[in-house]
Amino acid sequence: MTDVDQRPSGPFRLGDRVQLTGPKGRLHTITLREGGELHTHHGVLRHEAIVGQADGSVVVNSGGSEYLALRPLLRDFVMSMPRGAAIVYPKDAAQIVAQADVFPGAVVVEAGVGSGALALWLLRAVGPQGRLLSFERREEFADVARANVTTFLGASPENWSIELGDLAVALPATVPAGTVDRVVLDMLAPWECIDVVADALTPGGVVICYVATATQLSRVAEYLRGTGLFTEPEANETMVRGWHVEGLAVRPDHRMVAHTGFLISARRLAPGAMPPDVRKRAVRKTAYGDDDVEQWTPGAVGDRDITDKNLRKRVREAERAAEGARLAAEGVARASGDADPTA
Repeated sequence: MTDVDQRPSGPFRLGDRVQLTGPKGRLHTITLREGGELHTHHGVLRHEAIVGQADGSVVVNSGGSEYLALRPLLRDFVMSMPRGAAIVYPKDAAQIVAQADVFPGAVVVEAGVGSGALALWLLRAVGPQGRLLSFERREEFADVARANVTTFLGASPENWSIELGDLAVALPATVPAGTVDRVVLDMLAPWECIDVVADALTPGGVVICYVATATQLSRVAEYLRGTGLFTEPEANETMVRGWHVEGLAVRPDHRMVAHTGFLISARRLAPGAMPPDVRKRAVRKTAYGDDDVEQWTPGAVGDRDITDKNLRKRVREAERAAEGARLAAEGVARASGDADPTA
């Protein structure tokens, strides 16, 4: 299969993911299964009551409570899907796609793949003619990512692959030098991979790094400058503030999605090109030691390592959802007279 249907439409079918908005705006995300039921203190909603209904329908459970049924948008899906590693949030994924200028037909490398959230956004951006190569050190995370992508798209696209291993070692063995258009690094120490990224990128290509702390941000910037192979790095963060709009009551929401991470990007210079001399104020410190490294370990920045037992559970959840999506795709193919949905 070369072109996965990314525009799900039509009546709900078994295997579909459905976002249900119930009383008081409570959200439930379910996968429609034969004989399945959603139990809440408001009553029981049978999955069969949703199957065959149009997207955007209202269904009623046994207690008379109404639920609005919608297929999840990608931003909804990534916020509710099983996670092995922390995800790149939609606000940052949107900025990565925009700032890196990920275009249809592009060859893109990402590391690591995490739970597959960013991979879904990148696959949309590169389109069926592009290619996404994801690198991941942990096989369990790769399993979760594969299952999540399959769940949302209904199949695993042929223009996407996951390579297990360290990017610094695996990238030169996977792609020829100068053939990658964009590289996205979401890892603890991205500066360790900048040299191989520079070799892989085509002149004018973009590298963009997603880091959690200011210390990481500083080290990436200094390493990029030190190579002499990139334009002056640009750094920023994105904050999203919602607004309450009801009649004349228009005001900012009391809560907002503030800092989740920094983005820093630069473009690959042509071989032999020297970046223009940019005068800057003297920097007090550009060298890093063990004490600095301790400031950006997962524990230091508040991340909690997922236990092996929890990770195995997430893998099972993701694979069950992926199997449901595959069954739904097969059902659609049979209904349309195509015996092989992956042909």
